[in-house]
Amino acid sequence: MDKEYKSALEERPGVEQPVSVNPNLVRHKRRELSLDEYVQGVLEGDWVTLSRAITMIESANPDHLEKAQAIIERCLPHSGHSLRIGITGVPGVGKSTFIEAFGTLLTEQGHKVAVLAIDPSSERTKGSILGDKTRMESLSVNPKAFIRPSPSGSTLGGVARKTRESIILCEAAGYDVIIVETVGVGQSETAVKSMVDFFLLLMLAGAGDELQGIKRGIMEMADALIINKADGDNKPKAIQAQSQYRAALKLFPQTDSQWTVPVEVCSALENFAIDKVWEMIRKYENHTKANGYFEKNRSEQLVNIFHNWIQFTLQHNFYNQPQTEEEIEHLLPMIRNKQISPYMAATRLIEKIAHLTVSKEY
Repeated sequence: MDKEYKSALEERPGVEQPVSVNPNLVRHKRRELSLDEYVQGVLEGDWVTLSRAITMIESANPDHLEKAQAIIERCLPHSGHSLRIGITGVPGVGKSTFIEAFGTLLTEQGHKVAVLAIDPSSERTKGSILGDKTRMESLSVNPKAFIRPSPSGSTLGGVARKTRESIILCEAAGYDVIIVETVGVGQSETAVKSMVDFFLLLMLAGAGDELQGIKRGIMEMADALIINKADGDNKPKAIQAQSQYRAALKLFPQTDSQWTVPVEVCSALENFAIDKVWEMIRKYENHTKANGYFEKNRSEQLVNIFHNWIQFTLQHNFYNQPQTEEEIEHLLPMIRNKQISPYMAATRLIEKIAHLTVSKEY
């Protein structure tokens, strides 16, 4: 056979691959704002500038820290004129649905609402889902509302510091109701309680033993217990749980605010009794302002900020010392091999790097 053999597997020329980055995106990279532009944008209520300012204070870049603090310092005199509400509850209790119904009610009454939602960060990847805006579809497009999901980070101190600063910026931008939503029932609630005026605990009936289903410490922090999802077949269970919680709260000591913690039922899905929740919060505000607790609580929060900032600054400066990482790398093998206790290693490190005498009273 004289015919030339041609394989079906012959290589054919391919198409040229496009660049992986859109050149238009590179060309239109956002210009960095000046300090004056940040402050002016926030005070004018521009939500884009507000978002960028919050991103600045959340940044882990040391170069952003000084500028972020300057923004906070300039906005601080324009803050403090809002009602700060913390909302927590176990996963699945309907926090996002409740906040959307509650926030919509407030905007209809003429309020400007900012929602600061704290999402948990993964210990493995350090990432967060930040999906709260997708669960609040109507509120996220409401011109009188601002929703900002933020990662919790690796420390509760980070939650407290960044969220407090975000509250200041939102207040300076003209939002008169600030809602701080936490990830669920855990240690972060203590941090959130220390930065709000009213702490609301959402409960769920019919999910097990109601009185054992949540930590007593969280219940003691709450200024109100709201049993959500009181609709359909679940409504009788919600009413029964309401009676159980009211009985349980009678065993708790009197609150510092001299406020009797109410237990109410609602349905965010059916928009049932959401207005009563707002009436209850306003009643609490009037009660605590009349007896002086409201301002006392705000003053104590400022003192907490002072102490928390000292702790953050000391920790930040300590770990950014040039010798710290080298010394830690030297001590870690000794700790793992049990040549030195972690307590003694930490004591030596602090005394060597920070030149501080560590108390031996553990």
